[in-house]
Formats: sequence, C-alpha cells, structure tokens
Amino acid sequence: MSRTAAILLAAGSGSRMGGSVSDKVLAPLCGRPVFSHSASAFMQSAVADLYVVVFRDQRQMLELSACAPTPSVLVRGGRERQDSVMNGLAALPADIEHVFIHDCARPLVRPEQLVALHKIVRREHAVVLAHRVVDTIKEHLVVDGPGGRDDSRLRTLDRSRLWAMETPQVFRRELITRAYERVQARGEAITDDAQAVELLGHHVALLENPYPNPKLTTPADLDYLEFLLAAASGQPRGDRSVSSSPPF
Repeated sequence: MSRTAAILLAAGSGSRMGGSVSDKVLAPLCGRPVFSHSASAFMQSAVADLYVVVFRDQRQMLELSACAPTPSVLVRGGRERQDSVMNGLAALPADIEHVFIHDCARPLVRPEQLVALHKIVRREHAVVLAHRVVDTIKEHLVVDGPGGRDDSRLRTLDRSRLWAMETPQVFRRELITRAYERVQARGEAITDDAQAVELLGHHVALLENPYPNPKLTTPADLDYLEFLLAAASGQPRGDRSVSSSPPF
C-alpha cells in the first residue's frame, strides 16, 4: 500500500531576522516554538505516514527532535533550500508515493488545507497552496538608452493572472524526484519546488488559500503571526514563552 511523507524544512539560516532570535523556527510563538505549529497541523490532518525533518545543525536537531511529529527521520540540510529538499527526498523509503514539502517558517497552515491538498495531488500529481496577488505588480526593466546609458522603465503585469506561491507544495514522489534530478544535473537555481516541476513541462495545480499564511522572515513578522494565531483561536496573545510539552 502506498504511503505519504511530509518533508518539514527547518534548516534555513534566518539571516533576515537580524539576530533578533537565535533560530526563527524555534522562536516562541503563542507559547510554542514556530516549528511546532506546522507539526501540529500535520498531525491533526493525518495526511502523512512519515515525517522527514530537515535540520541545520546539531543543536537545532536536538531541539527539533523534542517537538517533531512521529514517526520522524531527521536529516541534515544543505547549503541552499533546494539542497535541503533533495536531502529530504533522498531519505524517503521506497513505498512513499506522495510527498508534502513545507517550509516550517509558515506556521499558519491549517489541517483542512492539508487534507484538501492530499486529495488533489492524487489526481493532479502536483499541487501548491497559493493566494491571488492583490497588489499592482510592476516589472523593472533596464534597457539601453540613448548614448549607451541604461534607461530604466516599468512594465505593469496583469494582476488577474498572478498568484503568490506558499507551502505546502505536494507532489507525486516520482515526479518531484525526477524534477530535482534534472535541476541538479543542469546546475539550475530555483526558488520553490513547483518551479522544478514546471521545468519538466508538467502541470501544477493551485489550491487557493483564503486565509493568511505568511512566512516568518523579519522580526516584525513574529508580532503579526502571533496576532493572526490569537485571532484564529479566539485566545489572547501569548507572552512569547515556550511550552516544553509537545502540542499533540
């Protein structure tokens, strides 16, 4: 019987946090580490039979192991995000048919969304949680101007066709493995997993997310995420202290 795995990425450097926290996925958020919010959502959804937790270093591994969902395999990450994903894929046992790939710096993913993604991937083989772009987006172009000088111009993109990618991104295991093997063989740099599949010419389905699912990137994001979590649960905002007991 085929099984599903979830690769939980926690190995990012968090350089844009400016040293405000020592590790953003372990930073306290409503009384729990950021990582544990994603882990809890996956456990509640019951979509995964196995978890691969991708860690940065030995110290982080020890702390993540205390709040990782079960059963888990812990794998060291690589230099870039795509290297970490490939390490996670290489750790999957042979009977895994579908795989979730999730950046644990996005702690607001909901169990019901995971269930919906799991249903779609079995039909489409590739699906991404995403939201429509609401801002006007302009492309900045630099072209050769008179006299050989650079001439800067703006081009407005069609907002009705633009989507912002989130995670989880979910794939048939054979498809995403083949896509990453191609990326690695050609030395390409990609910014998300769906791009690897796009480069194969394969269709990627979108599941529209009507709820905020921001990525923790800067110190200000912690307050915003805490506000969103507290509003969703109807609870007062936490004091940023981390509970030692797992949430599931």
